[in-house]
Amino acid sequence: MTVTETSLPGVLIIEPRVFDDTRGWFMETYSKKKTHQIECDFVQDNHSYSAQKGTLRGIHFQHAPMAQAKLLRCARGALMDFAVDLRPDSDTFKQWVCVELSEKNKKQLFIPRGFGHAFLTLTDDTELLYKTDNYYSAEHDAAILWSDPDLNINWGTDLPILSDKDKTAPLLKDIKL
Repeated sequence: MTVTETSLPGVLIIEPRVFDDTRGWFMETYSKKKTHQIECDFVQDNHSYSAQKGTLRGIHFQHAPMAQAKLLRCARGALMDFAVDLRPDSDTFKQWVCVELSEKNKKQLFIPRGFGHAFLTLTDDTELLYKTDNYYSAEHDAAILWSDPDLNINWGTDLPILSDKDKTAPLLKDIKL
C-alpha cells in the first residue's frame, strides 16, 4: 500500500496494491500493519448507495465524544470525496481537500476525527464503503450547509441532488464545534 499525505494534516490517500490476472483482481483494502499512520480502531462499516450522478451527501460529522475517523473507498462508480477541517484551533481550519475515488482507481481516503465529510457522485449507481472508529450517534450527528460561503467549496455543480437534511443544514458560523 502506498500512503500519501494531503495538504490537510492527517488526511491520507491510500492506494492498495492490486494483483490482476485473467480471473480478475485482488487487493488488500486495509492492514493496520501497512497503514501505521492510521492510529484508530475501526468499529463500524457502512455502505452507501446513490442512484443518480450528481448526488451530494454532506457535509456531515459527529460532535465529540462521538466524533468519527473514516476510511472510505468507492466500490462501484466514481465520486469526488471531500474532507473539511472543522478543528477551530487548526492552522487549516475551514480548508478542504478533494480526492476522486472510483472503482477503477481503487484509491481510498482516510479522514481523521475533527473533519467534516461529503461526497458528490460522478456516475449513476455509485457505492461508497467506509469504516468508522466510533459508532453512529443520532444525538451527536451534525451537518453543515453544502454551499456555505465561508468554506467556498468547488463542487463542480450548482444543482446537486440533496436530501432534505442537507438542503436545510446550518452554516458553519451557526454551529458550535
